[in-house]
This record gives sequence, structure tokens and C-alpha cells, in this order.
Amino acid sequence: MSNKKNTHTIPDNLSETSGERPEQVVIVRVALSVPLRKIFDYTVPTTMGLPRPGCRVRVGFGSRTLTGLVVEASNSSLLDIKKLKAVKEVLDNEPLLDSKFIQFLCWVADYYIHPLGEVVFAALPKLLREGKPAKLPDNPYWAITALGEQSLKQGPGRAVVQYRLLKMLSEAEKPLASGQFKTVSNSWKKALEAIAGKGLVERIEPPAAEQASSQSALSATPDQQLVINSITDSLDGFKCFLLHGITGSGKTEVYLRCIADVLMNNQQALVLVPEISLTPQLVNRFRQRFDAVIDVLHSGMNDTQRMQAWERARRGDSAILIGTRSAVFVPLARPGIIILDEEHDSSFKQQDGFRYHARDVAIKRASMQGIPVVMGSATPSLESWHNAKQGRFELLTLEQRATAGGLPDIHLLDVEKQPLEGGISIPLREGVRQCLKQGEQSLLFINRRGFAPAVCCTSCNALAQCTRCDARMTWHRKEGRLLCHHCGKSSRWPEHCPDCGGSEMVTLGQGTENIHQTIQKMVPEASIERIDRDTTRRKGELEQRLQRAHSGEADVLVGTQMLSKGHDFPNLSLVGILDSDQLLFSSDFRASERLFQLITQVAGRAGRADKRGMVLLQTRFPDSPWLQTIAQHDYKAFAEMALAERKSADYPPYTHIALLRAEAIEQQQALKFLAGMHRKAKSLIASSTAMQSVNLSEPVPSVMEKRAGRYRAQLLVQAVNRKPLHEFLYQWRGVIESDRSARRVRWSLDVDPVDLY
Repeated sequence: MSNKKNTHTIPDNLSETSGERPEQVVIVRVALSVPLRKIFDYTVPTTMGLPRPGCRVRVGFGSRTLTGLVVEASNSSLLDIKKLKAVKEVLDNEPLLDSKFIQFLCWVADYYIHPLGEVVFAALPKLLREGKPAKLPDNPYWAITALGEQSLKQGPGRAVVQYRLLKMLSEAEKPLASGQFKTVSNSWKKALEAIAGKGLVERIEPPAAEQASSQSALSATPDQQLVINSITDSLDGFKCFLLHGITGSGKTEVYLRCIADVLMNNQQALVLVPEISLTPQLVNRFRQRFDAVIDVLHSGMNDTQRMQAWERARRGDSAILIGTRSAVFVPLARPGIIILDEEHDSSFKQQDGFRYHARDVAIKRASMQGIPVVMGSATPSLESWHNAKQGRFELLTLEQRATAGGLPDIHLLDVEKQPLEGGISIPLREGVRQCLKQGEQSLLFINRRGFAPAVCCTSCNALAQCTRCDARMTWHRKEGRLLCHHCGKSSRWPEHCPDCGGSEMVTLGQGTENIHQTIQKMVPEASIERIDRDTTRRKGELEQRLQRAHSGEADVLVGTQMLSKGHDFPNLSLVGILDSDQLLFSSDFRASERLFQLITQVAGRAGRADKRGMVLLQTRFPDSPWLQTIAQHDYKAFAEMALAERKSADYPPYTHIALLRAEAIEQQQALKFLAGMHRKAKSLIASSTAMQSVNLSEPVPSVMEKRAGRYRAQLLVQAVNRKPLHEFLYQWRGVIESDRSARRVRWSLDVDPVDLY
């Protein structure tokens, strides 16, 4: 096995060798999906073809047989060659990943101080990780021949299905894939086989992807055109663009026009979105615009669908790939541009296992592949904004809405001075009624699902708590269950208070289920659509509910942050934000940033057509400077305040941070482990002048100390410069891995964490 740092280079004399074998023993270094920061040396039997870097192999690992990926080939090993195991089977004739992509994955593993094998296998679909063949269903393209055109003139006769197939191909503007014949008849396969045997149709190579089938009905605005020109003028090399466009300014239109130029260059585009809920509308817009193969990749797809989308992108069959964060690791045959929509969104950060950030990985990938990356947002992350101000990114702006409506007016409603009915103020209730009279939509936003976030005893005020987490149970009335939103624990409504034995328990607060019920009573004639994780669990349910929202069939929308960004509801004129105060006094150093982003995004759903929208924001703190900047749509003022606060507290982007997390069944065990690692970290820093700038905080319990039955703690590491921090983290992780106490806890090292709880 090998444990060298940053030595993943492929010898020139072996990297492109296919079937021919050198006389000497050949060693391949294989990445395996195991939690060890090593690659493993194996010999290749002379009876076996030489696997090239990027090919999968089956190898013995202890008592198991695992699938691995060859990352290097060599004539030597640091270990005794006689003791090395031999490769059992070569699974691929051609590499799945080329050498440049493997180098990119090596960089990712080094940056996040994570085992290379787990990083490599994060880039492969599940079926390929399991050793299944990388193949696509046979779906050939067919075209009608001159003989077929003559036969068509003779009429259908008895062969009706054959006639229909010929007619379909004759009327088509281009060759058709076999799968498109399913609409003709269930017996289309036999009919196709028959006309092919007669020479009436011919099988051809898949046609090249065509460019935009039609441009937008609207011309690009002058501001949009300036942005488009800046990006398209840089398609021949790497450049990082931050597109700061207010909600409704037409960022998607910019993406579409830039991608049109990429496709004209016979290249592919990768578009990353933070959540599955954003893909249906975006995909529809792309398919309306481009006559090309567009694939989607997200967690809602089954394993076969994911593998096929991955393989089409790798082969170059698809022109555009739209996906959530893991799509950043999909190889493209002809990469041309990477686009991140809503680049600020924390969903781009993987929060467990391999804890990468898709935004930062995308930037590095674009740099290594020599293509531009465009990051768009109405509320950029402070790190990206700071990078743009420092000249590391090129800042592009869209400061006007693409439609005549303009930004919505935001009114701060002081709920301390007016009564609430089921969480809804009188002005908001009347606003919904007015929208209904005018045939317009309204949206009620509350970022809590369920009926009520708490259940309380009227005798002693005790709250129903999860026994496995430091969290309250949420009442879901429709399901008739109390649920913990952190660990999934479920229980029935308590007949008696577990603290005092009292028999009267009541709900406190509102969630989407409660608001849905309340607004239904207020406007019983309205059609109300609730969109949250509870109502969109079944396959296709999200798309159906969004369709009802977009079509105007729904008068009132009630939902969580699934509705807060990316969606375009042209008839929506009123947004009500019911509870924005929970982030105002959070201990999270990113709380003010998330508050601004969340409210700005959901407010941006109003007035996106020609009518000016209105936002009613219910709060107990209308004088808050954060809320004032939101009401004025002043991101620049907010960013200036927030960055000054970050700088004074030594938080990103003015320092770089990492977090060592630990959890254990016993309450003190995680803290004890971190205390030991803290002592070893101090010794490590003291031993090297290069690491003197690294600062350690004392180990502390996590904000939610108990979660899913385990006690959690954390240790924060900071440094002004990234280089000494990474040098320290690399050595520190080796110390942790070799320590016996690490085996008694679950621990993880999180580079660039997005939260500290």
C-alpha cells in the first residue's frame, strides 16, 4: 500500500498502455472506498490485460473482494512485491475517468483531508461502485430510406403498424430514437424489425446535438447583454464570474444564452442547483429552449437512471447536465462551462461523510479544465462577495428586473402592536382576500413544517422533548404523531405530562400544516396548495404541486424554503413572511447572512410579471438594522455591515476554519477525546514554525449536544492563511487516525464548515 502525499502522477510509459505488457512486474495503485488515506498496490497477472488509470478492478482486501479504481501504474512498490496481492479482474476495457479528472479528484481529497478512495467513489454512481458495467440501453436512431418513402405512397395495406412507423419517420425533421416508437403501438419492435429487414429504414449514428431551437421571445435587456458578452468572450479559458442579479433580473436568461454559445462550440454545460425542487421548472425552460439531450441528476432518481445520466454525460451524448451538488463530480467529454445557480445556498455543502462544498469544488474543476464558471445569486455568500471585491472573481451585476413590475415593496409589520389569528395578522389576512378578489396569487411562508413546533403542559409548562435529541417534538396533526425533525423519532400524543402527570397538553406556535388550516378557514373559497417536505414525499408529487402553482390553479401557496428561490410564479403578487425572528438572535455566526438570503429570496417571488408585488413581513423587531436593509433591498449595505462584524470576530472570509467533530454514546466521551486531540494539536503547532499562526479553541459541546442518542462536541481551528492551516490539518489527521481513542468515538474533520453547531 502507498501513503504518499500529493504523488498521484501517472508514469508516461504506462499511462496510455492498453493490451501490451512490459516484461517487468506491473504494479497498479488502486483507490478503494475505505476510510484510510492510502492507495493500495496490487500486481497485475500476465494473463490479464493491463488496466489503465481510470479503469475499475476487483481486488482482495482482507477477507473481502472490493471494487477499486486504478489511479496510477508503476514498475515498483514501496512494499515487498512478493507480498502484494494480484488484481482479480479488470472490469473496464477503457478508462471511466481520464488522468486529468483523476488529478482533480486527488486535489479534492488533499484539500478536504479525506481518503482518496472515498472521494473517487463519490464521483461514481452506485451501480458502478458495485462493479456493474457502464452501459446504456440500446436505443438506436432510425431514418427512412428512399425505398421507404416509395413504400409509404402505396398506403398501409394490412401492415398498419409498419405504415405508422414509416409515416412517423417521414414526417420527422430528424432521425428518431427507438424509444420514441412506443407511442405507435405495443408491437412496434416487430414492425420495426420487419421494415428494417425490407430496407425501408436504416439505423444511423445518433445525430449531433442541435443548438437553440428558438431564442427567447424577448430580447436580452442591455444589462443582460453586457453580462452575456463578458461571459461568452471568456469561453476559451478559465475565469470565475460572480453574477449578482436581483430577484427577477433574468439570471436564467443569461445562463441560457451563454450555454447556447457553448453548444455552438460543440461543448457541454454543467448546471448545478442546490435543491431538487428547483430542477422541474429549470429543466422545462432548458428543454423549451434547446433541441439537445438534457440530462438531470439528483437524489430523487433511481440507481439505473443516475448511472445512465452519468454515462451519457461522460460519453458526450448529453449536451447539458442539470444536477444537485454531487453532479459536480460527473465527468464531461467536452466541458465548456459550469454554472451554479443560487451559489450562496448552504445545500451545496455536504454535511456528513465526505464534507465537500460543491461551489468551491466547481471553481477548482473549472480552473483545471480551463473553462469559465458562473455563480449566480441575488444574495451572494459573503465569501464570494469578498472574493469579488478583492478581484479574485469578476463581479457582474443585474440591478433591474427584466419585467416592468420592479422589486416588491417590503413592509415590516410589528406584531407586538396587533393581534394574530393562528399566526396571521389582520393586514396579511386582508391582503390575501384582496388578491383573491383580483384573481392574483399569494404566498404564505413559514420555515417550519408540521402543525405546531411544540406541545406544552398547561400545568407545569414542560415541553414534549425528544428522548434522543436536545430538541422539541413537532406535532403533525394529519399523521397524528409527534415527530423529531432531527432524528425521526415518532410518538403518539401524550395523554399525561411526563414531568408532572398533568392531563392537559396544548400546542404552541404554527407550522405549515397549521397555517394551511387557518387560511382555509379565513378564505374558504380559495384553492390552497401546501408545498413542504411532508406533502412532496411521493414520486412526482412535487412536480404536480408546482404545476398547480405555476398554472394559477392554486390561489394561495403555503410552504417552507422549498418555495423560497428559483421559482417563477407570474401571477403571484403578495408574499407573507410569518416568522422571520428566529434567525435574528441565533448563535450561528452566519445567522444574519442566512436571514437576509432567506427573506430576500422568498420576497423575490412577488411581482415577477408586470404587476408590482408586495411583501408583508411579520416581526417583533421592526427596527432591526438587518431587517431594515432587507426592506430597502440593499444587499451592499447588508454585506458591508456583515463583513465588518465578521472581521471583528475573526470569522470567514477573514480567516479560514476547520472543525473537528466527535460524538459518542457517553456524555463526556466526545469531550474527553477532543481534549486529548487538543493537547496533541498544541504540541504539533509548537514543533513547527510554519504552523505558529494556527489557533485552537477549547473543545466545547455542540449547540445541540445530544442528537439521535449520541452526545456531540467540537473543536474549532482557525488561521488567517490557508497554507499553514492545511499543513497542520494534514499532519493532525494522521495523529488522530493513529490514536487509539479515535476508535471509541465517531469523528470527522470538516474543512470550511458552513455552520458551527
